[in-house]
Amino acid sequence: MTFGIADISRQVPIRQVGDGKLNSFFGYYNKTNFSVDDRFLLANRTPMFTGNLTGKEVAEVGYFDLQDGDRWHKLGETTAWNWQMGCQLQWVGSTGKIIYNTRATGASGPANVYPDFRSTVVDPASGESYELPLPIYVMAPNGAFALTLNYSRFIATHKTIGYLATEQEPELELAPEDDGVWRMDIATGKTELILSLRQLFDFQHVPSMDKAMHWITHMEVNPSGTRFLFIHRWTERPDDEFCYLHRLFTMNGDGSDLRLLEDTDHPLPQLEADYDPSQHGTFDYEKSIYQISHPLWKSDDEIIVWGPHDGEIHYQLYDDRSGAVTVIGRGILTENGHMTYGRDGRWMLSDTYPDDRTNQRALFLFDTHKDRRYDLGAFYTPSDLGKHNRCDLHPRWSRSNNMVCIDSVHEGSRQMYLLDISGVRERL
Repeated sequence: MTFGIADISRQVPIRQVGDGKLNSFFGYYNKTNFSVDDRFLLANRTPMFTGNLTGKEVAEVGYFDLQDGDRWHKLGETTAWNWQMGCQLQWVGSTGKIIYNTRATGASGPANVYPDFRSTVVDPASGESYELPLPIYVMAPNGAFALTLNYSRFIATHKTIGYLATEQEPELELAPEDDGVWRMDIATGKTELILSLRQLFDFQHVPSMDKAMHWITHMEVNPSGTRFLFIHRWTERPDDEFCYLHRLFTMNGDGSDLRLLEDTDHPLPQLEADYDPSQHGTFDYEKSIYQISHPLWKSDDEIIVWGPHDGEIHYQLYDDRSGAVTVIGRGILTENGHMTYGRDGRWMLSDTYPDDRTNQRALFLFDTHKDRRYDLGAFYTPSDLGKHNRCDLHPRWSRSNNMVCIDSVHEGSRQMYLLDISGVRERL
């Protein structure tokens, strides 16, 4: 065992979900794909293993029944998806309904915003469904409302998580008043713009914002649904992630009480005319000392994030009320990952990006009481998948916290895997 790290992978049973005839994946780490009783597992399925998406590729939407031999239940199809986040498929609170993003076929939503995309709510028990006027980005834990962003703006700034337009990509202003964060009521479909990009442009403005494209990403709602967090990013060179600048914010669910927790505005030598962005590897940006990424609520008032503070980059735990910051896993957790806390707040689940030498991604639990990391496994990823087609592990807790679900390509196709951690958690 190296300092603070133990390999317990041989003690953790792992199995592939489903028959593997199609490629199966869920996407992001910030929500569980397990039903409230841990029986059903949401997923997307496609015959493609990898490939650049054009907006015409169809993905199946549905769930596996883990108590019936992983039998697949198809609920619908969509062309509004990507490899990183899927179609934002998720459970609607504890209702048993699901919601996912779809491509528009009828009249558009709010004027000049999201003309191409919608979301669909399905009740698996009855088969009934209805369409909402906007796509979703994140759901409130109780399923009452969703927050959303402009997926066409992601195509211009962070293509990995965007959806291509049905016809032609829209022309985007740098920081408009009519684009930003929208709130949508799930029962009624009522929509409201609660924060504009122009408001962020004006909030504690710095000169690097003047000629930059602005966007919002990594939105998350706190457990009680009262506040949400997000990252505000801006850049003059959207094709080079090393030119991204970041601010971490929180605010109330109606757009009030905006709080700036971290600002990484800094000089950018990458903007010089002779700078060559090709000198960087695929995942070098994820290891940037200036990056704020993957923030998530630990509680109503605490936020875990990978990012810099006081000149050091770590897993940082922010207090939303006081602004106090605590380093998590100093000297042990030394690289970026996709982290979430278990229900008791003691265990943190996370992963790493591929090792430059072995192309292995690590999956681990971190015991915040003992400051010890327990590696659950290492998973190979082909080095030629690239950024847009990659398959991050994106680990997700089951509701009971006895299982972990990951997406992985270590066996030659894109599949979901279940790891049983009930035994090791009891022993540790």
